[in-house]
Amino acid sequence: MENNVFEQMAKKYDTEERIELAKVIVKEIRPELRDSRSKSLMDYGSGTGLIGLELSDLVDSVLLVDSSKQMLDVAEEKIFRREITNSKVVCSDFTEETPNLKADVILMSLVLLHIPDTKKILQELFNVLNNGGELIIIDFDKNDKVNHPKVHNGFSHESLKKMLSEVGFKSIKIKTFYRGNRIFMNQDASMFIANSIK
Repeated sequence: MENNVFEQMAKKYDTEERIELAKVIVKEIRPELRDSRSKSLMDYGSGTGLIGLELSDLVDSVLLVDSSKQMLDVAEEKIFRREITNSKVVCSDFTEETPNLKADVILMSLVLLHIPDTKKILQELFNVLNNGGELIIIDFDKNDKVNHPKVHNGFSHESLKKMLSEVGFKSIKIKTFYRGNRIFMNQDASMFIANSIK
């Protein structure tokens, strides 16, 4: 019975589109973590762990951080079922309070666009990173076709670079790596990966 409840919850969040998009993103991130065996990875805004858990074999530990308890319940169930020993979950929203956590690598995938104050969250993540740590952001390129009161319509590389360096990040690289049909609010869109070092 319990099995079913979990399946229902997982289905609600892990739609086929999300799973497909997560695969594309994981494929892009894996090479970035090839020398990270000893590092701690934090997946901020992890949801059900579609991305963070797929990287758990590359790092020392994974911490899935999300403000949705329900999504983290699904993630915990996945960790349990797949017997992933190096991953944990924490329910938190850094825009409200930053817990006393540290990480070598922070991943934020398709989360930035949901956070109204971009600079504030970048500052919080900068503070959580260990010195020399890396922030990896995956998000949508600026898209004028998207218009939603609660969502940024993507980001221009230049303005994001500027914000990251104002917060204190160094050697910031941003590149577009994927274009897809109807992947952003039902619009065709492209995704970028941004790597910044503290």
